[in-house]
Amino acid sequence: MPSQHASVLFQVPARGVRRMEIRDFARRLQTELAEGGTFACLITSDADLQAWNRQFRKKDYPTDVLSFPSAADAKGIGELAISFDRACEQALEHGHTPSVEIRILMLHGVLHLIGLDHERDNGQMAKAERRWRKYFDLPAGLIERVRS
Repeated sequence: MPSQHASVLFQVPARGVRRMEIRDFARRLQTELAEGGTFACLITSDADLQAWNRQFRKKDYPTDVLSFPSAADAKGIGELAISFDRACEQALEHGHTPSVEIRILMLHGVLHLIGLDHERDNGQMAKAERRWRKYFDLPAGLIERVRS
């Protein structure tokens, strides 16, 4: 078991979300997917994600998840930011709870943190996301939704 755990910080009120379940899922991702690599995940607002998306990706709109990988010599694998607003909207659209959507977004983000990139990897990340989504018993992931 890793000496440090993945951390999840809720910056916004996340009504209906059991925070301990989300933190437990983050630890499972750390242990089972990221091979013990620690990461931090911030659950925040559309406004924050839009500001960071504009700053770091030059795209001026809110997005659901952003990944910030660590440098190769860093102790952890990086940081994630998830929009609770987007998670709620997408959960409603896809017929599940915001908690499930946060897990889907967290899985997608951690796959980026470990080096996968669906925009450049000829389907590697899509296959990994599908495999891990089934492993964690999650509904369709982000890549599958875009392709359907």
